[in-house]
Amino acid sequence: MLDILAHRTYRHLFAAQVIALIGTGLATVALGLLAFDLAGDNAGMVLGTALAVKMIAYVGVAPVAAAFAERLPRRTMLVALDLVRAGVALALPFVSQVWEIYVLIFVLQAASAGFTPTFQATIPDVLPLEADYTKALSLSRLAYDMETLLSPILAAALLTVIGFQDLFVGTVVGFLASAVLVMSVVLPLHPAPQRRSIYDRTTSGLRIYLATPRLRGLLAINAAVAAAGSMVFVNTVVIVQGGLGLAQSAVALALASFGAGSMLAALALPSLLGKLSDRNVMLGGGGLLVVGMFAAIPMTGQGPLLVLWFLLGLGYATAQTPSGRLLRRSSNPQDRPALFAAQFALSHAAWLLFYPLAGWLGSRHGIAVAFGVLGCAAGLAIGLALMAWPSLDPESIEHGHPNLPAGHPHATGSTSCQGMRHSHPFVIDDLHPRWPREGG
Repeated sequence: MLDILAHRTYRHLFAAQVIALIGTGLATVALGLLAFDLAGDNAGMVLGTALAVKMIAYVGVAPVAAAFAERLPRRTMLVALDLVRAGVALALPFVSQVWEIYVLIFVLQAASAGFTPTFQATIPDVLPLEADYTKALSLSRLAYDMETLLSPILAAALLTVIGFQDLFVGTVVGFLASAVLVMSVVLPLHPAPQRRSIYDRTTSGLRIYLATPRLRGLLAINAAVAAAGSMVFVNTVVIVQGGLGLAQSAVALALASFGAGSMLAALALPSLLGKLSDRNVMLGGGGLLVVGMFAAIPMTGQGPLLVLWFLLGLGYATAQTPSGRLLRRSSNPQDRPALFAAQFALSHAAWLLFYPLAGWLGSRHGIAVAFGVLGCAAGLAIGLALMAWPSLDPESIEHGHPNLPAGHPHATGSTSCQGMRHSHPFVIDDLHPRWPREGG
């Protein structure tokens, strides 16, 4: 897997991602301490509102940012957004009012909503071979899991010698280093897109997404991942300390078990995806999430908790990590930023639904009911994915162009051309606005 780091451009981009993630992890710890400093016992409400603001920014801003990204050089946009994020992190230590946290968090996450999909859409262009791109997806998953495990440890070590406000300095350094690393590489050029209205550019990714059967399946898988993941991220502390009566250290151990399952899946996926289809792997991961949710209902001790959290982590990464491969297969290079932005917004919309639902069900009706309801939601989502994503999902599809003028370059220059019918790797675009029916 690590052999793709020999690719200089990808190596610099991956390093930029890792450093920015560490900086973000430090900011997460510092933000919690800042909220307590300003709001005391109401810090939980402040952080909950900040999380909602983050998700709203992700859902609302990503498609709009992608529309403008279509007209800007990707490297310029990525560097500019890193500088915006660094500026916000620099301002956070000087916050004195709770409302200022919300404003700065919105700006920070709006910049991330523009940065992350554009960054993700760049990697398949840098690594055009599918085997290399699969390794990159696994490395990215590992980077996220390692950040989750290591950033709190690093923050705790730093807090023994500095104040929590100084942790924001690490975030600033992370974003500035990311900008420098992005500036140090040359990114692939793309054909100039056709001139379109802001509305068309904003909604193009969503239109491609919803018109592609495999991506409609991915949308359902995203919902299953959010349903199961919300139980882990929202209710682990409640289960461990309230339900099982264990110490705070057991919370960290449970989350570490979840992270270990996710990391094992990331390490195994390149080999697994070489033998099995994306559909079978991702639906298998989703099925594991559903089984884990229902198995957790009668959970009675720390041992079963650690086993189930490991299995949920395994299913979590298996179900969502290959999604970039589907987005790559389903778009032309010039449409990828818009499509990745649609995935970013739609997947976070699912989290925006299930985060509060997991908390409300757990507090009002008990953890067992929360597992049962969200387990049913995850199971329903996987059932919808099975129906939406055909088991026969070829890359090249024979299709017709009855309204295409004779001699059009798309028809004459295509493979297997027979009149106005031909076969080639099929994606939704201006010439192919609808997915062809079988034999049509």
